[in-house]
Amino acid sequence: MKQAQFEFKVPTEGKGLYDITRQIASWVEGHRLATGLVTIFISHTSASLTIQENADTDVQRDICEFFERLVPEDTPWFRHTIEGPDDMPSHIRSAMTSPQLSVPVRAGKMVLGIWQAIYVFEHRAGSHCRSVTAHLLGE
Repeated sequence: MKQAQFEFKVPTEGKGLYDITRQIASWVEGHRLATGLVTIFISHTSASLTIQENADTDVQRDICEFFERLVPEDTPWFRHTIEGPDDMPSHIRSAMTSPQLSVPVRAGKMVLGIWQAIYVFEHRAGSHCRSVTAHLLGE
């Protein structure tokens, strides 16, 4: 059984979905495993990870708008507002999604559907540099 880890940075420029599939796929393919599992983790509480459609950008826009409507900014009863009106909503949106994903590996490649991609889901309005760690386990 082999293991490997890879940490990389994802610059974001505000709310939205940022495709990181190529970075992870390239790294996984470089290890030439027959079978395995890659776990991807984002070490932040105001951004998350998701697997979503990569063919129609309307899907990504609709998801972002849904979360904006579900957890609006400037909610008067939020206490945690020290970093701005998007701070607490970003934590709630992150809690509703996930900081980690697991994707099977077969014949050296991630097993993703034809229209699937891995995204950092940035919940904050400003620019950030997000840390993502991938852990590969297999043979």
